[in-house]
Amino acid sequence: MLIGKLFEETPTLHLITSIVDLLIVWFVFYQLINVIKGTKAIQLIKGIFFIIIGRAVSNFLELTTTTQIFDLVLQWGFLAVIVIFQPELRRALEQLGRGKIFKKSTTNREDELEKYREEMITAVKYMAKRRIGALIVFERETGLKDYIETGTPMNADLTAGLLINVFVPNTPLHDGAMIVRDDKIVTAGSYLPLSDSNKIGKELGTRHRAAVGISEVTDAFTIVISEETGDVSTTIDSRLRKNISIEELDEELKKYWIMTSVKKDGGGLFARK
Repeated sequence: MLIGKLFEETPTLHLITSIVDLLIVWFVFYQLINVIKGTKAIQLIKGIFFIIIGRAVSNFLELTTTTQIFDLVLQWGFLAVIVIFQPELRRALEQLGRGKIFKKSTTNREDELEKYREEMITAVKYMAKRRIGALIVFERETGLKDYIETGTPMNADLTAGLLINVFVPNTPLHDGAMIVRDDKIVTAGSYLPLSDSNKIGKELGTRHRAAVGISEVTDAFTIVISEETGDVSTTIDSRLRKNISIEELDEELKKYWIMTSVKKDGGGLFARK
């Protein structure tokens, strides 16, 4: 009854424009989230929300000095956001200019990634058997842009032959980390942060410390092949699994790489590539 009365008192044109206004705001926020998703910017957005909530609470409790500090942070925060999010904002404008805001859904995406998983397994088997040391990092939700920039750009399709050739001893890129984003080798020879954890055995070298290190600061999934033993290890969420079988690696690739990539691609009108 109350809703019906509200519609009667509200002019039809005003109601339509209000709905359109809300849809536009929703669309802008949705696209903003899509642009920054998978980068460290999403963590900064969470921080901004905490600041806004903190300001509201301090104002409610009449904490004058604290409220003024929050106001100062928010006052200069807009400029800081533009500077910090500059790469993401540029990418959004480029997508808008190329007409890629609306993206087509990707069919058979999981089948495509399964093919690349088989290539990865083939390469790992080959390198483990011959004790070719390797460090392969899979980007998941958290962007690895900072670490990608330290390596040599490749932007190549993921194939077993290319994987093996990168890590062949005495080649320029074999000592660094390879970073994989979805089905592309983004870079090779990248530098990763080393873990200081005392839980890592002294018999393990720099590759293992780098693998644990990247898993401590991001949600990346990493494969390590030991140069001394040929053992295959993986890391995720600060956890190191040593000397796993190819079957166990296959399951982890499905869980931490394939499923994450499919989820990121989404589907439907706004599917991400």
